[in-house]
Amino acid sequence: MTLWLWGGFIVLVLALLALDLGVFNRNPHVVSTKEALGWTAFWVALSLAFNALVYVMYEHHWLGIGQEVGHQLSGRDAAIRFFTAYVVEKSLSLDNIFVIAMIFAYFKVPAQYQHRVLFWGILGALIMRGAMIGAGIAVIERFSWLVYVFGGLLIATAVKMLIVRHDNLEPEKNPVVRLIRRWYPVTEEYHGSKFFVLQAGKRAATPLGLALVIVETTDLLFAVDSIPAVFAVTLDPFIVFTSNVFAILGLRSLYFALAAVMDRFRYLKMSLVFILAFVGVKMILTHHHPIPPLVSLTFIIGILLIGVMASLLAGHKDSAKLASPLGDDMAEFAEVTGRTVRRVFVLAAGSTLLLVGAALLVLPGPGILVIVAGLALLGTEFVWARVWMKRVRNKVSEITEDAKQIFRDDKEMK
Repeated sequence: MTLWLWGGFIVLVLALLALDLGVFNRNPHVVSTKEALGWTAFWVALSLAFNALVYVMYEHHWLGIGQEVGHQLSGRDAAIRFFTAYVVEKSLSLDNIFVIAMIFAYFKVPAQYQHRVLFWGILGALIMRGAMIGAGIAVIERFSWLVYVFGGLLIATAVKMLIVRHDNLEPEKNPVVRLIRRWYPVTEEYHGSKFFVLQAGKRAATPLGLALVIVETTDLLFAVDSIPAVFAVTLDPFIVFTSNVFAILGLRSLYFALAAVMDRFRYLKMSLVFILAFVGVKMILTHHHPIPPLVSLTFIIGILLIGVMASLLAGHKDSAKLASPLGDDMAEFAEVTGRTVRRVFVLAAGSTLLLVGAALLVLPGPGILVIVAGLALLGTEFVWARVWMKRVRNKVSEITEDAKQIFRDDKEMK
């Protein structure tokens, strides 16, 4: 049963990757914002569908899940833990996206080849993370005191993220890049989508190959932070691995969806700092005062929404503005107005609230309140809602002015 479960999931992932590169992206091309948003919606919907499958599998112990494989969890607990782990990994991968953007900008990677670099980079990341997850869970189960070490590491990482900027990236100082330059000649120009070429009878790396190496090593460093963060949510190997895989699979499309507007998300990094610190504390308290999974999920989603909303309200004023990797020839994709960004966020956040609220109607929780919040958020995009809000603001202004006038009249009479 165990072999069928893991084998079936890996075959599913390989089929999705083959479909992506072999069918939809066979020829290198520039990924437009519209296409990226469509793929992002697809990967999110697929992840939510698998989340529902996790509920059913653990509830009915399909293929021995929850008995022979994984921990003994109810369908509800398994689904909440999967979704929380997915959100944690997805949110922390946003910081990875910012660094990847700097790498592409530094190497001036043509926009039509960026998808190829991300594809192979993510394939390597899945293999590395699978090995790290297996080793990490085995070590923690053998030495339970390591949860305190991982918790402290996450808090230290949060502090580091708070003070480290992204605009001082120096890929040429990467030790792996230095090693490649020592053993391989590196071409000055790009050779299409090739990572290595034959030059004067010798194998040489291209700038695209160097960019791929930096992306791989960078993801390895981020995995050292993100995987312990997921361990704070659950140590169930099936949930940890599958949630990581689905979060990483959607990273490419999310990158292209955010590439043109990443300089607008000023306070998102601060949200990631709070998330890392929270899961670090959660990990330290796990043996004494465990924080319920639903509380963790609510906090993480809430702090993410606060960071995004604060960024949209703050505008473009950012002391550490990130360079867009799309280049001057892609300016039409970078010209995204604040109204467009706000609408994308409203639709995404409102839809997420509706989905979470619908899930909470089945599971114990304040589902009605969450659905109302989602409808209210989506309602801001309708004309009638904006007109009503404008009337409310005007009415409040009138009442305020009347109150000020009454105050002035009283003062003059005295």
